[in-house]
Amino acid sequence: KNWIKMGTRDTKLKRTTKEIFNQLKAGTVSLEYLNEIRKDNRKSVQTALTAYLKREEKQKMEILKYDEMTRFEKEIWAKGFEKIAGVDEVGRGPLAGPVVSAAVILPKAYKILGLNDSKQLSDKKRSQLYEEIQKYAVAIGIGIASVEEIDMFNIYHATKLAMQRAIDDLPVSCDYLCIDAMELDVNIPQLSVIKGDARSVSIAAASIIAKQTRDQMMRDYAKQFPGYGFEKNAGYGTRMHLEALHQFGVTPIHRKSFAPVKNLL
Repeated sequence: KNWIKMGTRDTKLKRTTKEIFNQLKAGTVSLEYLNEIRKDNRKSVQTALTAYLKREEKQKMEILKYDEMTRFEKEIWAKGFEKIAGVDEVGRGPLAGPVVSAAVILPKAYKILGLNDSKQLSDKKRSQLYEEIQKYAVAIGIGIASVEEIDMFNIYHATKLAMQRAIDDLPVSCDYLCIDAMELDVNIPQLSVIKGDARSVSIAAASIIAKQTRDQMMRDYAKQFPGYGFEKNAGYGTRMHLEALHQFGVTPIHRKSFAPVKNLL
């Protein structure tokens, strides 16, 4: 038979398949060990080896991407600044709900691999990164601009307000800002980065924190205002949301300065 039971021992290598699987699963192994495993003719071992090599290649690419996305941070660190806060927001476009911003100071010595624009991540990956950022970030601040403020000041100025509040919410002071495509009227040196959530690890981390925070807020609003699908559409103008607007009317969390909400008043 061409199959082999887990834990059986190869007489030449003197290692059970279970020992090999556990070793490969544990992390990086030596080149000598890999060359030894390559000579193992058991199909299950070769399958495990292929999976290991794919994981290693994926991690290598993530490290390269992380290093590429720290270009701005490295240039700023080289100037003597230590605590760089990445700043980003989510929620400019929806018809309902607040705009939420986050400011995140990442550590220099620890790499949170996989950081990217929150919109380009799966829900599972974004959730995993959210937990990792919460665990390893030097500091995190959250800023919120309400629906009333959006209607009063317009979304552009409300976004700036949310960003300022996120910076003010940091438990430690930052000495430099990396902001996604915005400039703020603050007495802190800053760099505005176009598409920064995909080009800077600090801004990417902020985008993930902001999105996870706002998505949870919208899930909570969905319980308070059922029928609009806020738990799925996060307040954006999906077909279901627009139909609910016509059927149930405008809620207190809808942006009354935004069409088509404004047209229903």
